[in-house]
This record gives sequence, C-alpha cells and structure tokens, in this order.
Amino acid sequence: MAHNAAHNLPAIDVSPAQGKMLYLLARMAGAKHILEVGTLGGYSTIWLAKALPDDGKLVSLEIDSEYAEVARENIARAGLSGKVQVQIGAAVDLLAAMPRGNPFDFVFIDADKAGNVQYVREAVRLGRPGTTIIVDNVVRGGKILDIESDDPSVLGTRALYEMLANEPGIDATAIQTVGSKGWDGFILALVS
Repeated sequence: MAHNAAHNLPAIDVSPAQGKMLYLLARMAGAKHILEVGTLGGYSTIWLAKALPDDGKLVSLEIDSEYAEVARENIARAGLSGKVQVQIGAAVDLLAAMPRGNPFDFVFIDADKAGNVQYVREAVRLGRPGTTIIVDNVVRGGKILDIESDDPSVLGTRALYEMLANEPGIDATAIQTVGSKGWDGFILALVS
C-alpha cells in the first residue's frame, strides 16, 4: 500500500479484511486459474495469487500502464511473479480476445462499474459450471437506490443487477458490507 501511495495511485484498493475474504473464497473454490478485472496496484492480486496452488495462474487486466507497472513491482516483491500475468489494455477488448479452452475457476471484478455487465458476461463465457464470480462495489453507500441518479457507476451497477436477475446461467446474491471503506458490498455469483 505504501508503494502504491508513493506512486500516487488512488487509495481505492480492497481493505485488508476484503483481501483476506477474496483469499478464502478462492481457496474454498479450489481455484487454480483466476481472472481479475482491475489490477490497480496489485493488492487484491497478491491476496488472490496467494490462494493459488503451486501450479496455479492468475491473469489480471489493467487499463493504466503506470498502475500495471506498480502492480508488477508489488507482485514481484511478494514473490508471486511466476503465478501472475498483468495484461494492459481495456478489459472489454482483452476479454473479447481471450479464447475459451482453459476456463477460469474464480473471477474478481473491480474495475469501471459501467462495464460490469460485459465483464460478467465474459466471465461466464471464459468460465465453467462452478466458476465463482465476485463483483466489488455494488451498494455504493446506498446510492443504487437513488432513482434520480445519473452516475455511470450507479447505472452500471443497476444494469448488472438487472442482468443477473434475468440470466439463467448464473446464481447470485448481493452482500452489503460496512467497514474501513464505508458502506458498500459485493456480488457473489456462481456459474451454473
């Protein structure tokens, strides 16, 4: 976190408790192949990579090349470079270019909220029955209930809820959280 701050990255990483939760969920899922959408400085990436077995792999997507470089430095210091590949570019393009064939067991989505519907659709395409999908920041301090809101993050989150409610291939719920980062929450989903 100090390395991120020294490089002026925004302080929007998951909290330590949320990082530990991601680690435990990935272990419970028996994940060997993890996809992360939104790397930032690699804090959540490190938690997820620690959950992998020795032969596990994690692919993390980051649009900002400077953030990706800081993340790679953090990942290297954690001794996890051999398990993690950070790809740079727009997640929607990187995901669309990924072939099916080596399905992801676990997906963590923590990027621009306007893209969440597409990210989840791609996670399903690149996953398998039993793939766990976590989407962060889906309560937004209760702002998703404001019907007057024109905030793209709120609208993207609402669109995600609508898609999940009508998607027969995903079983999902939203969990509200209160902690060091305030009032928010995440979606916990399972590809059926």
